[in-house]
Amino acid sequence: MEVKVKLNNLRVAPRKSQEVINLIRGKSVGDARSLLQFAIKKSAGPVLKLLEGAVKTALNDFKIDGSDLYISKITVDEGPKLKRIFPMSRGRAYPIMKRTSHITLVLSERELKDNKKTGVKKRAKKDSSKFKIKNSKTI
Repeated sequence: MEVKVKLNNLRVAPRKSQEVINLIRGKSVGDARSLLQFAIKKSAGPVLKLLEGAVKTALNDFKIDGSDLYISKITVDEGPKLKRIFPMSRGRAYPIMKRTSHITLVLSERELKDNKKTGVKKRAKKDSSKFKIKNSKTI
């Protein structure tokens, strides 16, 4: 089951929102929460609020357990631009584009693998072997 939520007209440029979005793409809900709480970007707060709303929607409307959820898809699209001008000398006016973002978040449940020998279903784990640290030394 998928839960899809949208945040429209966020007053942050899409290029700046993309940095926060890339942090949490593919992560579980708990990991994404902890990353967003400590991110020092303007768009981290609204994205955290969007994630919390999606989890509550999954719990209340679809009766999905929150521990099985992960972010299967998250995208940032460009919204409408607010067009302003900056007055300069000699009657000139330079345009200012205040960009907005549309953020779409899709939560999905982790698939359970069926163990044929024991008949017990287990959660599929992500491969984290590429993130292992080699030869870490303290100074």
